[in-house]
Amino acid sequence: MFSILQFFSSPLTGAVSDCLGRRPVILMTAMGLIASYALWAASRSFGVFLLSRMIGGISKGNVSLCTAIIADLSSPKARSKGMCPFVSLQAMIGVAFSLGFTLGPMIGAYLAMETEKGEVFYLRSALLALTFAAADLIFIFFLLPETLPKEKRVSSVTTGFQAAADLLSPLALFRFSAVTQGKEAPSDQNLQNLKILGLAYFLYLFLFSGLEYTLSFLTHQRFQFSSMQQGKMFFFIGITMAVIQGGYARRIKPGNEIRAVKRAILLLIPAFLLIGWAANVTLLSAGLLLYSFAAAIVIPCLSAVVSGYGSASQKGRVMGILRSLGALARALGPVLSATVYWLAGAESCFTICGAFFLIPFILLGSIKQQTKEE
Repeated sequence: MFSILQFFSSPLTGAVSDCLGRRPVILMTAMGLIASYALWAASRSFGVFLLSRMIGGISKGNVSLCTAIIADLSSPKARSKGMCPFVSLQAMIGVAFSLGFTLGPMIGAYLAMETEKGEVFYLRSALLALTFAAADLIFIFFLLPETLPKEKRVSSVTTGFQAAADLLSPLALFRFSAVTQGKEAPSDQNLQNLKILGLAYFLYLFLFSGLEYTLSFLTHQRFQFSSMQQGKMFFFIGITMAVIQGGYARRIKPGNEIRAVKRAILLLIPAFLLIGWAANVTLLSAGLLLYSFAAAIVIPCLSAVVSGYGSASQKGRVMGILRSLGALARALGPVLSATVYWLAGAESCFTICGAFFLIPFILLGSIKQQTKEE
């Protein structure tokens, strides 16, 4: 439910920010996250908890909005010097995600273990998340400037919502229909590239999220990992991702992003096989190392390539569509992978998913990276 709501909210958030600017919209999403965590902390029934996740899913359009803000900051001057500022900034955002992915589960597990008698186990974790969300709102309010000038915005909110059907239809999202109208629409070749990139992005996350979802099942079943051992495993994954993103990913030169993504996707095939068939923790760790390397490369680079298509006033919508496709993949991927996992076993699940990574690899091979549109 959380991912499905993010699927709907991401393109709409991007479209509204193209009209009103990035700053007011990201402030609204930050307030939505605060409300979500407050409800979670106060919840004493599953229904109230579900309501908190609904509000959180709607507010998660801020992730695509952050990507659009980064795209606003990318300058042609920096590109002319052989730099790829969007990849670099995306990689640094990836480092932040990796650190959160590393520390968050361990902090949550620790706080859950420290509950007092009569206290619900998730209260302290929810209150800490609420505190961080409130701090985030204050940080944005005082330090984040507007990155989309008025002269580059679309004419009105009404104009943005005229494309609502295109933004909410999965078929239209795969076609990037919301950016095909008007004088600033991408050329036919660039639109075809966008469609291929969107499909490859969806398939990658569809398969990748399946492994991410079933990984805890596998380690608990096969190696009897406790909650703390699971936390240490995610700590290993997060640290590896942070190192790769901070060191290698942000130094990828313009024009080399797709090549880097294809190499990373190829690494996922042996990664899935090693994890799915691992008979000991050493083989599992080797698979997780390859898995983490690919995770650190693919999303920042694909986002960087997609950000080059469409005008400045369309970037919020383009990146919102991409993030929405990712949310749809994360909603559907775990359902299928968990079904295969429990019906056919871990080995079959991870082998099948690994083999299917050849599809996005082949799709990306048909892309000829072009000079990015301004």
